[in-house]
Amino acid sequence: MFDGITRRVVSMWFPRLASDRVLRLRPVEAPFALTIRQNNTERIHCLNARAEAMGLHRAMPFADARAFCPDLHSAPAEPARDARFLAMLRRWATRYAPWVGFEGEDGLVLDITGSAHLFGGEAAMMRDMAARLARAGLTVRLGLGATRGAAWAFARFGEDHGAALDRLPVAALRLAPDTVTALERLGLRTITDLAATPRAPLARRFGPEVLMRLDQALGTRPEQIAPETDPPHYGVRLTLPEPIGLVADVMAGTARLIERLCARLKENAAGARVLCLTLRRVDQASQQVELRLASAMRDPARILPLFERGVGAVDAGYGIDQMRLEAVVVEPLAPEQLGAVPSRNGAGGDRLEDLITRIGTRIGLENIRRFLPADSHIPERGFLVAPAAWSRPEGAWVTLRPRPPVLFSPEPLMGTGPDTGPRPPARFRWRRMSFETARATGPERIAPEWWLEDEGWRTGVRDYWHVQTRQGRRLWLFHTPQAPGWFVQGEFA
Repeated sequence: MFDGITRRVVSMWFPRLASDRVLRLRPVEAPFALTIRQNNTERIHCLNARAEAMGLHRAMPFADARAFCPDLHSAPAEPARDARFLAMLRRWATRYAPWVGFEGEDGLVLDITGSAHLFGGEAAMMRDMAARLARAGLTVRLGLGATRGAAWAFARFGEDHGAALDRLPVAALRLAPDTVTALERLGLRTITDLAATPRAPLARRFGPEVLMRLDQALGTRPEQIAPETDPPHYGVRLTLPEPIGLVADVMAGTARLIERLCARLKENAAGARVLCLTLRRVDQASQQVELRLASAMRDPARILPLFERGVGAVDAGYGIDQMRLEAVVVEPLAPEQLGAVPSRNGAGGDRLEDLITRIGTRIGLENIRRFLPADSHIPERGFLVAPAAWSRPEGAWVTLRPRPPVLFSPEPLMGTGPDTGPRPPARFRWRRMSFETARATGPERIAPEWWLEDEGWRTGVRDYWHVQTRQGRRLWLFHTPQAPGWFVQGEFA
């Protein structure tokens, strides 16, 4: 009791949450079970009432279950989807009370203190909960008590909401199965038996957990109900008193939405990566303008011009009466210090990202790529090609010798003669053109990476030379000592 009001707590237990979620979409009029793999064994994760009536139970090997029930229908369990479904139920349960939290993987706990009268009393509220969940195809057991522990106990072990808590078994105290078994072996089968036992011996033998759970259920020790907070929703809406159709008017409305959305992003130290502008016409048809940004941002002055091309292509019809802007993909974006200290990207970096965004709206962000250095001395593997929108430029490229800006597959030289040695030939032909060597720098020996399979490097090491020809071309040649031959692989500017 606090402030003269008796605390009231409701526990919702969904004993078949996973199977009910699946059967709501695909009803099966037969025994049904969800399976999950544990320790290299396929076991039953959750099952419906018909399967339980056949003697099946959770954690039972699936092979044994099929032997007991040949007509058993099954599907693989998806715990991640079950968790999302329970989160959806938590949001739905806030219609009864603002304080709603999770109770394990298959339950919810509600603090309905002071809100039951809005539904005609506690009994009427409980009936409404049960009826709505039954219509949704969910099996639920409800418990009502003055404490969280009592509500949990009534939901799982008490058929009657008015039953006495002390008559329930010790398993109703949220204890570990091994602890429950040890207590029952000592003859402590109910909460009454446990409460009448001296506390000091219990604490010495079982630790503080048993007494803590007992006190929480009886209300002598407080237990908090922590409501789960919904993640921030980055969506804003603007309803217009009169329909609009001009591009300038739509852009003006978009500017107002962007201001509000960016303020919300700033409050949560986040930036938008993908934005979706939905324009609803008076005929109830909607058109969407999607903007994918090269980097997370929340600057209205930078985002607004990027919408011009998409808004200009919208067919307003008889007019637009509602606009909605949502940040579909959001990333953390730390605040930047303003003042004399330059920002991380600087003005040049911002302009480059805006340019990438503008080009990306035409050809797709994934088609704009940049070269990044890679940790390999093999020329073909000394760089990576990555999407520019999802990567950052690296520092200086570190190489022992300069590399040509133009690389291609090795092309053999012609007209070198059979007596050509390890030094570049004085004359040679390449791509039907004749060249004379004016100056040669080298060699730079590069060995193959033996741990990688590469057909082009099976000839062994290569000796690279920087050759300047009298015709003006600066070529990158290499010689293969194991199988003598000369090749061109690049050209300097």
